[in-house]
Amino acid sequence: MRFGDERTRPSVDLASRIAVERPATVIDLGCGPGNSTRVLRQRWPEAHVVGLDSSPEMIDAARADEPFEEWIVSGIEDWAPSAGFDVVFSNAALQWLPDHCALVERLFRAVAPGGALGFQIPSADFAAVRHLIHGIALDGPWTPRMSGPLGELTMEPPGLYYDCLSPHARSVDIWETEYFHVMDSSAAIVDWIASTGLRPFLAALESEDETRMFVSRLSEMVRQTYPPQKDGRVLFPFKRTFVVAYR
Repeated sequence: MRFGDERTRPSVDLASRIAVERPATVIDLGCGPGNSTRVLRQRWPEAHVVGLDSSPEMIDAARADEPFEEWIVSGIEDWAPSAGFDVVFSNAALQWLPDHCALVERLFRAVAPGGALGFQIPSADFAAVRHLIHGIALDGPWTPRMSGPLGELTMEPPGLYYDCLSPHARSVDIWETEYFHVMDSSAAIVDWIASTGLRPFLAALESEDETRMFVSRLSEMVRQTYPPQKDGRVLFPFKRTFVVAYR
């Protein structure tokens, strides 16, 4: 939640571009603590909005803020609705799942006639910090344990999503946006990535010494890669891919 505003902004941009004016049902897949779900309620105040996440802790946090809304503890890969939703939405969650062509085709089948599937994920063009993490993973005592983390995230190029969805969709809207997040320091970039893409790598480390070594190397490389601006703050470029497919 430290970077809640930065993480929520893409969900605002995505929701605003989905041209479904009066959906009756909306689901937020991978809703986390409910930030993006709140965006959907503001976008479509008359809709029944459901939040789904695999983490009970995330759902508990979301329910604490919005106790009267519908929250579901489930993985996106296990979600099998009995009826279609007018908007199937996901903000920065699908990258944790494999086989994206089959995934987005399955999610699109859950869209009701006249509705839309909308999602955003980090771009397949890795941010510089991601390249740094991969380089460190391949150069250390932990390298034999890094095959899993190196393949943990799935981000495909826009053309794959178009090819997989266009045969089934009335139209497909795809774009990329590069955000320049203003961070207090280069250390804040490490804090940001530690709660997302760095997690699988840290989980593969076997001791506190390995963790300190890995994070220390990353922190130094990030400091060199992301120089401060004149006011001492650091710009963190982060590109995201957005897809909206209409039934």
